[in-house]
This record gives sequence, structure tokens and C-alpha cells, in this order.
Amino acid sequence: MSDIKKFLYVNRKAPYGTIYALESLEVVLIGAAFDQDVSLAFLDDGVFQLTKGQNTDGIGVKNFSPTFRALGDYEVTKLYVEQESLEERGLTPDDLQEIMYEDEDDNWAEKPSIKIVSRAEMTDVMADQDVVLSF
Repeated sequence: MSDIKKFLYVNRKAPYGTIYALESLEVVLIGAAFDQDVSLAFLDDGVFQLTKGQNTDGIGVKNFSPTFRALGDYEVTKLYVEQESLEERGLTPDDLQEIMYEDEDDNWAEKPSIKIVSRAEMTDVMADQDVVLSF
């Protein structure tokens, strides 16, 4: 039996106003540091965590959204975004940051980390995990 577990971190909260989004990101980095198979899911208001052009100057907190672009360096390359959650909030995939990783199995080709999935597909993604943690 493998020591590597599949962890999915489900993000349902907006990026600011609570600590959930930042805490999730920190836990993801910890899991990746221990060589686990880490992925993230963004549902409900969690989709706002990945939007472009976030500016936190007016609320006095650090904008941590650029950190998502570094996840590929930690081999976190699967960011699932629920299509229906985007649509319900008036967003499209074009509203999201471009988050890429280098695929070492494909001559270091840059590939997108964000995968837009339907609600039904998200259910399958969750069912395929060993551990699901919700933030």
C-alpha cells in the first residue's frame, strides 16, 4: 500500500473576510511539502479566490492571490473550478488568473492548472480522493 494519499482541499469561502482561504492555502503547501497528491476545488464563493486583479489595499489585508501561481513549483497542479459556481456569480473562466505548471513528463511544457468541471464531475473528483478537507 502506498504512503501517498490523495488530498482534496475544498474552498467554498470568498478570499477575504475570514481566514479560511488563507488557511487552506497554507495547509495545501504543507501537504505538498510531505509529497502527498494534493489538489484543490473551488466552489460557491471560493471561485473568487482565483479571480484576476484582486486589490486588498482598501481592506488592510495582504493579497495572497499571487501565491496560487506558485503552486506548480510544489507539484500542486490540479485546481478544479466548478462551472456552475462561476456562472451563478456572473463569472467566466476568463475572469480567473492564468495558473500554469511545467509538466516534466512532457518536456517541461507549460500547462494550465485550472480545470473547469461541472457539478457532476466535481462529485466524481471528490469521490476519487482519500481525504477531503473543506474550508
